[in-house]
Amino acid sequence: MCGRYCLYDDGNEEIRMILDRTAGDFKTGEIFPTDKAPVLIGQSGKIKPQAVIWGFPGFRGKGVIINARAETVPEKPLFRNSLRSKRCVIPSSGFFEWTHDGQKTKYRFNLPDTGVLYMAGLYQDFGEKRCYVIITTAANESMSAVHNRMPVILRRNEVREWLCNDSAATSKLVKMPPLLVKTQVG
Repeated sequence: MCGRYCLYDDGNEEIRMILDRTAGDFKTGEIFPTDKAPVLIGQSGKIKPQAVIWGFPGFRGKGVIINARAETVPEKPLFRNSLRSKRCVIPSSGFFEWTHDGQKTKYRFNLPDTGVLYMAGLYQDFGEKRCYVIITTAANESMSAVHNRMPVILRRNEVREWLCNDSAATSKLVKMPPLLVKTQVG
């Protein structure tokens, strides 16, 4: 599961460009569910950042749905139309997960040798609000000691495919995630 991630404006050119091109108010730093944060959306063959709210409204107005399981996205009524036509990419500086061993140790996960981690997502419009979820998959060996789920990770060269190529996007849901670097936080 991915319940928190970060987007730091710490001099990384790629992140700086996304932040500069995103209109409106949005949060940087540690991003929580229901925060508005930049996501990348494909429009007419171009990739455009937009400030979007993290979390679909929950059933019967209770809570929010922040993740979607890659294994069931194509079948679930809430997600299947978004998979066809409303895919997004969530740029980040990494995501957080905590151990469940009584210590609650917080870790940040990221790709090695890069300051940017792209996560696959879906968006929808709920009235006047545009919202997104992060797609998760089974954890690989770099993550499994901390949690059994992790985001579907996209490399920089896979972002356009995810956003603009339907068949390539579907194949990303079953791809083995890359190994990540784990850093203890706090």
